[in-house]
Amino acid sequence: MKKSKIFIWFCFCLILAVFIDSFFTGIYIRRLYQIPAESKQYINQEIVFQAKIIKEPDNRIDKINLVVRHKQLGQVLVAAELGSQYQYGDLLKIKGKLLVPKEYEDFNYREYLAKDRIYFVSYYPDIELLDYGQGNFFYAQILKFKNRLRMVIDATLLPPQSSILKAVFLGDKQSLSDDLKEELNITGTRHIVAISGMHMIIWTQILMYLCLAAGLWRKQAFYFVLILLFLYILMIGFPASAVRAGIMAGLLLLAQQAGRLRSADRAVVFAAAIMLMLNPLLLKSDVGFQLSFAAVLSIIYLKPLIDKLCKSLPNPFKLKDILTLTLAAQIGVLPLLILHFGRLSLISPIANLLIVPFLPALMISGLVLTFTGLIWLGLAKIIAWLVWLLLTFIVKIIEYLSQIPLASYSIQSFSWVYLIGYYLVLVIVIKKFGAGK
Repeated sequence: MKKSKIFIWFCFCLILAVFIDSFFTGIYIRRLYQIPAESKQYINQEIVFQAKIIKEPDNRIDKINLVVRHKQLGQVLVAAELGSQYQYGDLLKIKGKLLVPKEYEDFNYREYLAKDRIYFVSYYPDIELLDYGQGNFFYAQILKFKNRLRMVIDATLLPPQSSILKAVFLGDKQSLSDDLKEELNITGTRHIVAISGMHMIIWTQILMYLCLAAGLWRKQAFYFVLILLFLYILMIGFPASAVRAGIMAGLLLLAQQAGRLRSADRAVVFAAAIMLMLNPLLLKSDVGFQLSFAAVLSIIYLKPLIDKLCKSLPNPFKLKDILTLTLAAQIGVLPLLILHFGRLSLISPIANLLIVPFLPALMISGLVLTFTGLIWLGLAKIIAWLVWLLLTFIVKIIEYLSQIPLASYSIQSFSWVYLIGYYLVLVIVIKKFGAGK
């Protein structure tokens, strides 16, 4: 099957999603958002229950979010006071009011949590630690290792530089200030602090280049990169977004190794279908899933076209490949970003052109800094000066470009119709100028 036909099927799926959202969700998927019948009696009631922390605590600016599991209530999101020292695997006694997540005008928090099977929240209850170490031992060690890496970054850098490095390298976006998030949105560079499909593919390209430069054969490098990709996801704690992105990036790498890049689209669509079978709510409520899926498919279809246009340009250290990869991904996810975040960044091409070439260096420097800090913190503080210069350059570029008048345009009425039209235009472009034409 031709690549253009697969892309048409992708657009057809988007069209089908409109009908699913408007009709079919009322019959089946909406049921997945409903609170289990046996738990409804506890809504808006002050109760006392014991539950175990089942995920890494999520440190925010004003609170710490804990996901706990109770046999009858299922998973509950508990907002604890700042300074609380709870860890994965802690057994807690919780006394507080059980609430249903709110549905805001521009964000359905209830549906967002429901995709992770979380139906209740409790804000700042009384919490008593009953026991610890009740979780999976292996996963607990992974989270401890990640926390050690986080501590090295905090010990060698200050915000906002440390916040950006933790987001890029460890997937910790919580420490980013609201002002920095807004600047990233204005400049269209929010993707650099998100572990998405594009992020993982950049990792694979960097690692593949380093392995080949070290003298490994391509087949050896392929297996080595797959192992490293798995270890990286393991190192950052197996967050669901990174696992999904890693699967898609791994499939693309597998297709490249087999010399069947044209078949990669089928593998990615198949992987997405399996994920949706396991959790149908990802399609509607998980923006990260949508962006990863669209980014990887866009790289498969659009990068070869962009490479043709840039064929005469030099490619030192594979920087051109990273740039064309990023541009392809950005073109593919643009309407989804506008749909979900209501903003079109007019300065994005310039911002990405100035920042993306330094993204591989930032990833590698984060790796060197953190692992050096585990062995010798004093040496890591010296290395941190070079990392600080790189991060400061990125921060200043983002700050400066975000202040340019009309750097972005707010779009509050972007609908699915525009999104479908956008992808149909891409279909025409690929059909006319794609490989083999």
